[in-house]
Amino acid sequence: MPVRKIMTGGRVPVHIYTEQVESQAMKQLENVSKLPIIHHHIAAMPDVHWGLGATIGSVIPSVKAIIPAAVGVDIGCGMMACRLNLTADELPDNLSKVRNQIEKSVPHGRTDNGGINDKGAWKNPSNIILDFWKKNNINKKLPTVVQNHPKLFSRKVNSYKHLGTLGTGNHFIEICLDENKKVWAMLHSGSRGIGNRIGTYFISLAKREANRYMLNLPDKDLAYLSEGSKYFYDYIKAVKWAQDFAEANRQFIMRAVLGAVSNSLKVNIFSVEKAINCHHNYVGYEKHYGEKVWLTRKGAIKAGKGDLGIIPGSMGAKSYIVRGKGNLDSFQSCSHGAGRIMSRKEAKKRFSINDMEKQTSGVECRKDKNVIDEIPEAYKNIEEVMENQNDLVETVHTLKQVLCVKG
Repeated sequence: MPVRKIMTGGRVPVHIYTEQVESQAMKQLENVSKLPIIHHHIAAMPDVHWGLGATIGSVIPSVKAIIPAAVGVDIGCGMMACRLNLTADELPDNLSKVRNQIEKSVPHGRTDNGGINDKGAWKNPSNIILDFWKKNNINKKLPTVVQNHPKLFSRKVNSYKHLGTLGTGNHFIEICLDENKKVWAMLHSGSRGIGNRIGTYFISLAKREANRYMLNLPDKDLAYLSEGSKYFYDYIKAVKWAQDFAEANRQFIMRAVLGAVSNSLKVNIFSVEKAINCHHNYVGYEKHYGEKVWLTRKGAIKAGKGDLGIIPGSMGAKSYIVRGKGNLDSFQSCSHGAGRIMSRKEAKKRFSINDMEKQTSGVECRKDKNVIDEIPEAYKNIEEVMENQNDLVETVHTLKQVLCVKG
């Protein structure tokens, strides 16, 4: 069994799939386990580490309630990957022109999508979300949310301009080679500014409701919205919409990436099989251990039997295309990546540009001081993470990046 330890002491136990858990993360897991809404147990994935609100790498089943801070602010953040009609020997020896073309084609970093620094941004960015919503018929009931919360969905909010943008931090685009030297495009992004707006807004409402009903919480960030309460169903609609937006955002970015590679190589590049597109920060309504629950995967992906998923390492390490085994104890889930072992601030203090160059040797990427917080050694060893979840998933493909664009 991959469960390395079981923590007791709360209302429900916590099943942990690794030996290494920082004290802050253990405290967060303990706090969640004390809540009256939690069903059966909590699962902590091998990449578990401290996060804002709730532990990253945790799977939380709640009955008739949701903790907005556990879902987080990057709602629907996740991965997309597709195998291309290319092999390694068809790539140029120097990939700098390919990286430059991708960076020009996909707005990344701190972007307002349409501003003076955004080459290749979408036209009419102020209408892009409303147009996308109308054309794709996403969540017809959203107008009720708009009507109830006009400030949240104000068209003046910068969040409306972020469709098709990568973002910052650990969001990335990579060109990778698999074990057969086939070329893959892979990316990591989410619902961007609008997801942040939704998450922040409803977290504050949940805290207001907790004060109103004088809930005794081990941590104020664990305030929850209960079914039937004033804001619960508006939150469900908004989250569903943000998750759909995040999935579509990755599709828009991937389309731009394939176009950029095509332009750079002067050949038509396309996906040779159905792309994998999976959330790893989201909530869904599922049945586990005899109960219908709101299952929050914060830094975890669905790994039901046969489900395909993506588990990335750091920008200098391997990544994995996996197939779920449907493990019930993990709530049919697995890790979403390697997981950080140190803060961004600590990484910047500890490592130099020279360290960055060594740890990303062979990868066409930025190696300046502004990306040192993403240095590979700031993350757990991805191979150990995979070993700790060999009962949760099986490896289908092993990828190694040759090019990386960081947000």
